[in-house]
Amino acid sequence: MRSSNEEIYLSMGISKTVYDYGCTIEKSLRDRFDEVDSNAEYNQLKVVNAMQQHQVSEACLLGTTGYGYNDLGRDTLEAVYAATFHTEDALVRPQITCGTHALALSLMSNLRPGDELLSPVGKPYDTLEEVIGIRPSKGSLAEYGVTYRQVDLLPDGSFDYDKIRENINEKTHLVTIQRSKGYQTRPTLSVQRIGELIAFIKGIKPDVICMVDNCYGEFVETIEPSDVGADMIVGSLIKNPGGGLAPIGGYIAGKKECVENAAYRLTSPGLGKEVGASLGILKDFYQGFFLAPTVTAGALKGAIFAANVYEKLGFAVVPNGSESRHDIIQAVTFGQPEGVIGFCQGIQAAAPVDSHVTPEPWDMPGYDAQVIMAAGAFVSGSSIELSADGPIKPPYAVYFQGGLTWQHAKFGILKSLQVLVQKGLVTEEQIRKACRTTLKNTNPVEKAQNKIY
Repeated sequence: MRSSNEEIYLSMGISKTVYDYGCTIEKSLRDRFDEVDSNAEYNQLKVVNAMQQHQVSEACLLGTTGYGYNDLGRDTLEAVYAATFHTEDALVRPQITCGTHALALSLMSNLRPGDELLSPVGKPYDTLEEVIGIRPSKGSLAEYGVTYRQVDLLPDGSFDYDKIRENINEKTHLVTIQRSKGYQTRPTLSVQRIGELIAFIKGIKPDVICMVDNCYGEFVETIEPSDVGADMIVGSLIKNPGGGLAPIGGYIAGKKECVENAAYRLTSPGLGKEVGASLGILKDFYQGFFLAPTVTAGALKGAIFAANVYEKLGFAVVPNGSESRHDIIQAVTFGQPEGVIGFCQGIQAAAPVDSHVTPEPWDMPGYDAQVIMAAGAFVSGSSIELSADGPIKPPYAVYFQGGLTWQHAKFGILKSLQVLVQKGLVTEEQIRKACRTTLKNTNPVEKAQNKIY
C-alpha cells in the first residue's frame, strides 16, 4: 500500500513540524504558482514555434567530428536560439566551457585596445573581476589596454543615471549589464528595467554595444533583454536554457556582427562559425532547450517557496516573498557563517547524487574568499539543478537556485531548514509560530481545509 506524502517526507528525515510548515507555505502560494505556470506555457510554445520554424529534424540530432564543417544540427540549433530570443544570430557551442567563458568571449571579441568597458549596475560577478582586470590576472582586458569604469547602484537599488551619464565618454565602447545579483544582495533587474537603462545609454551614445549577462534569467519572464534593445545576451547551458540535460556549453545571441566577432575569437580569424564539431551532444542541447521553460518554472517555484519559508522565520531574503521575480536565484542572509554552511549541507543532503557528501568551504579559483557549494547534480556544477552556494564573508548570505522539478526544490528547502534546526540555528517553536502567522493570513476557504495547528 502506498505511503502518504507526509510519511515519505518523515522517513527521509523531515520532522512533522517542518513538513507541516512547508505545506502551509505551499498552499499560500497557489496564485503565484499559477502565474509561473502561465509564463512557462507561453515560453514553451515560443521554443516549439522556433523549432518548427527552422524544421528541426532527426538529422539535426546527430553530431559531427573533426572540423565540424556543414554541421546541420549545430547550425539549426543556433538558428533556433536566435529565433527564440529574437536576435539576428547566435553562437551555441560545447566549446564554450561555462558562463564566465561566454562572457569573457563576448567582451574580448568586441573590445579593442583603447576601448573602455562600463558597468552601470555595480560590481560584476566575482569571476569576471579577473577577466576585466579589477583583480590582476594573466590575459585580462586590462593587459590588452581596455579600461574599465563602474557606476554603483543607488542605495535603493535604482540606477544612478547622473553618474552613468558622467561616465559615458568617447572611449566607451561596450556596456555590460548583469541581470542577476551574483554574490550581492541587490535586486535582480527586470527585463523592463534593463530596457529602460539601455534606452538611456543609447540616447547618450547610440553606437555603444549593450551586453546583458543573462545567466539565471532565461525564461523567467515572457520576454528577454534582446527584446528591449540588448545587442548581446549571454549565458550558460548548464543553467536555465540547458534544461538540465546540456552537459556543458554556453551561448551568445545578438547582433550579427557581435556574434561573428565572438565566433572568430572562439575559433580563429577566417574560420569563425564554420568549424566546431558537435561531437554527438546535440540531442541533449535540443531536448534541454525544449524542456527549459518548464524546468525553469520548477526552479522559480522553488525560489519563491524558499523566500517565503525563510522570510517568515525572520531572515532577510532577496527578493522578498511577494515581489516579482526576474531570475531563479534566492538570497537568504544569515549573518553568520554557520547558517550558510548549514543551509548548503541541507541542500546537499537532499540531492539525488552525492547526498552522502558533506560540503565545506574551500578556496575556489576566481573568488576572493572561501566559497561553499552544494551541488549533488547529474551534471557537475549545474546550477539549474538543486544547488546552493555562497562566499564565507559578511553579510553571510547563501544563494539558492535550481531544482529540475518543483517537487525536488521543495524537498531541498525543507531539508535545509531541517539541518538548521538540528544545528540549533532555528527552533521548532519559531517554525510553529511562523506557521500560525501564515495561517492567519490565508484566505478562509484554505484555512478551513488546513487542519494544521
